[in-house]
Amino acid sequence: MKMSKGRIGRLLFSLAIVAIAISAGGAAFAGLGQPTPWEMKLQESASPVMDNIIWFHNFLLWLITAITLLVLALLVIVVVRFNAKAHPVPSKTTHNTMIEVAWTIIPVLILVAVAVPSFRLLFQQLDIPKADLTIKATGNQWNWSFSYPDDKIDFTSIMLTDEERAKITPTPPRLLAVDNEVVVPVDKVVRVQTTANDVIHSFAIPSFGVKIDAIPGRLNEAWFKATKLGKYYGQCSELCGKDHAFMPIVISVVSDEDYASWKKKQIAANAADKPSLASAGAAAQ
Repeated sequence: MKMSKGRIGRLLFSLAIVAIAISAGGAAFAGLGQPTPWEMKLQESASPVMDNIIWFHNFLLWLITAITLLVLALLVIVVVRFNAKAHPVPSKTTHNTMIEVAWTIIPVLILVAVAVPSFRLLFQQLDIPKADLTIKATGNQWNWSFSYPDDKIDFTSIMLTDEERAKITPTPPRLLAVDNEVVVPVDKVVRVQTTANDVIHSFAIPSFGVKIDAIPGRLNEAWFKATKLGKYYGQCSELCGKDHAFMPIVISVVSDEDYASWKKKQIAANAADKPSLASAGAAAQ
C-alpha cells in the first residue's frame, strides 16, 4: 500500500514526538545515581572526581569533533580543487615549510592539551586524601561482602529478586537493588579497599567516578566524597562468571545524624550475632 508524502511526514513527526516524550520521561522516573532510559551521556555526578571526569569527557568530545570537521574540510578541498578536471596540470611544489611546521606543532599542542588534564585527573583518582571512613569490599561469586574495619561492622549484600523488589515502595531498579546497602555520610571522604575471595571482580559506582578491580590476594584502594544525598547504584564490571550480571552495589548517602543512628544499630546487631555464633560453635564441638 502506497502512502502519500503528507502521511509519511505526519508519521515521522509523530515518531519524533514519541521519542522526545520517552526521552524526557526517562529522566523523570530514573533520577540521580542510576541509569536513565535513552541516556546518551555519563550519569549525573555526585563527587568531585566525577565532576572532573565529566568535564574531561566533554572537553575531548568537542576536541575530537573539531579535529574531525577539520579533516573533513581538508578532504573536501582536496577533492574539489585538485581533481583532474579542475586541475589538469598537477603542481610540482614540494617542501612547504609553513605546512610542515604546522602539521608538527599543532598535533604536539593537541597532545599536551589532552595530557595535562588527563594526568591531573589520574592523580586526583589515585591520591587518596585523609579518610573520614574506611570500607572494605570483598567480591565473591556472586555477591559483595562489606566491612567497616573501624567500627567492626560486617555484612553481605545480595541482589533482590523481582518478588522482593515488588514489596518495596518506591520500587527500586531491577538487577540493581540489594538487601543490605552500604551507608555513608554525605560530604565525607570514604576510602574503599577492594579484594576478592575467588576470581577478579571490579567495584564500580558510575556517579562517584569509582571503578577499581578486586583481585584475590591483593588490596586495592580508591576513594569518593559523596556530595548529594540519595542512593547510588553500581555493579561488578569484570566478567567474573555465569552470575556476573547479578552482583549489584548500592551506596546510600545519608546525613551525619542518620549515619550515626544506622551505625549504632549495626554495631548492636553484630554484637548480638557474636554470642549466638560462639554458642553454635561450642555445640558443634
